[in-house]
Amino acid sequence: MTSIGGAATPGMVDWNLAVATATRLMRPGPEVSRDEARAVVAELRRHAKASEEHVRGFTRLGTEETHDTPVLVVDRPGWVRANVAGFRELLKPLLDKMQERRSDTPGGAVLGAVGGKVTGVELGMLLSFLASRVLGQYETFAPATRELPAGTNGGGRLLLVAPNIVHVERELDVQPHDFRLWVCLHEETHRTQFTAVPWLRDHLEGEIQSFLGETDVDPMTVLERIREAAQSLAGSRPEGEEDDGGRSFVEIVQTPAQREILGRLTAVMSLLEGHADFVMDGVGPAVVPSVAEIREKFQQRRAKGASRLDLALRKLLGLDAKLRQYRDGERFVRAVVDQVGMDGFNRVWTSPNTLPTKAEIAKPADWVARVHRKAES
Repeated sequence: MTSIGGAATPGMVDWNLAVATATRLMRPGPEVSRDEARAVVAELRRHAKASEEHVRGFTRLGTEETHDTPVLVVDRPGWVRANVAGFRELLKPLLDKMQERRSDTPGGAVLGAVGGKVTGVELGMLLSFLASRVLGQYETFAPATRELPAGTNGGGRLLLVAPNIVHVERELDVQPHDFRLWVCLHEETHRTQFTAVPWLRDHLEGEIQSFLGETDVDPMTVLERIREAAQSLAGSRPEGEEDDGGRSFVEIVQTPAQREILGRLTAVMSLLEGHADFVMDGVGPAVVPSVAEIREKFQQRRAKGASRLDLALRKLLGLDAKLRQYRDGERFVRAVVDQVGMDGFNRVWTSPNTLPTKAEIAKPADWVARVHRKAES
């Protein structure tokens, strides 16, 4: 098969089929004329540029020179292609290991070809669900290509998903100009985090690779954990088994070592998402006149799913945990800034050792005591 961004090679995932499946199944975007679409794209680009200065001034992070990563205004298929390229890069070591294991078994090549198509369809189905919900993303792992350029020093690119932004602003019935700038402030904060803190990308990738490296590639074990995940979602467990507390699929497919790594990843993601929300709220009142209305309506939208299926999928994919990350991370950032100021908070970006632990996200005073007292002693 021909994989996205690479040579024709068989593999554990048919990446092209994942893109094709997601594109076929994704919901249509909102109805806009060609002129309206051009105007939305142009405005998002202007807001993204304006957001750079707003975010730099508020966070005291980065310089104009560090913001060399491109801003790409994309549609839903474009978002899918970018994320498939990122997944392909991140998962390559794990999939190579699984491919090697399978090639040593009788009939492994045939099973691999069939399994790759099944996995491609399943991945495409999940991406089709997510493609209509993501407003923006700082994508940092996909290699640079003509269609997916990156900064001159590596890095990634800021994706703004235009049809989703238009859909949500209409759904919430908010002022489009204000909402588009508000979204750009959040996503620009993520861009600033990664461009102003050069070690952050490599640190995250290292943690993810460590997590994947601990994955048990025995097919029977994986199937058993998928069965547990399905039973957890459906609420049906074999008689005598205790409830697992409603864990998501992401939480179930773990070894003890993976749980430790996931704890660190959860803390970092809570920090990044909470910091973006804090900055958005801090900058918003000065530049987004209707920010209070937007924030209230958007929080209500975040808190509820669009349907019963939406709620179930959010639970299975661990998206409920992402909602907690926004809330817990924002509380952490606010508490630290209140106690030691923005410059004191920015010590969090010094090195991986100054990142908060999962426990410190819940108890910001413990992070302040560890990082500031140690620095001052």
